[in-house]
Amino acid sequence: MKCLSFEKRERLGLLKINRPQALNALNRALLEELDRFLSTQITSENIRVLILTGEGKAFIAGADIKEMQSFNESQIREFCNLGHRVARRLETLEQVTIAAVNGYALGGGLEMALACDFIYAASNARLGQPEVSLGVIPGFGGTQRLSRAVGTRKAKEMISTGQLLDAEESLRFGLVNKVVEPDRLLDEAMGAAEKIIQ
Repeated sequence: MKCLSFEKRERLGLLKINRPQALNALNRALLEELDRFLSTQITSENIRVLILTGEGKAFIAGADIKEMQSFNESQIREFCNLGHRVARRLETLEQVTIAAVNGYALGGGLEMALACDFIYAASNARLGQPEVSLGVIPGFGGTQRLSRAVGTRKAKEMISTGQLLDAEESLRFGLVNKVVEPDRLLDEAMGAAEKIIQ
């Protein structure tokens, strides 16, 4: 895989978004890899819990705007449908999913985290739906998932203003399950995964 790396530890799988030079921004190639992994490869891995995280300084800093600027209307629609399908696959996996959010989880990145069963955030995490600054709304199902996580009023505020929450605010509003120091994030997520597996 070019944009992803996968590591298996018995019944636990660790899937990393691996585009650190672009803050793990979602481009078409990355979404297609995620789609293939979640629809086919994961079924052969015999894992019980999947942890999703990002390589480097970000979980997923949204969609790859540079790539999207080259899209025509039809390609934008296809991209949104692909992102929506990937988020839906994450949300409906048989395996328990944990998003380990390091750094930014913005736009499509937050939508992928919201599709997971649990969200663990590093204390330096920033989460939000800033798509309004581009004149669009969340396109991968985030309007519904965010409302379920933080309530309708807070979700409307975040989506309408592009407000970003830090990790502690995210915990207070019920967006994340736990906040830990960045160097403890994966250990905490793996510890939770081990409890689930037992």
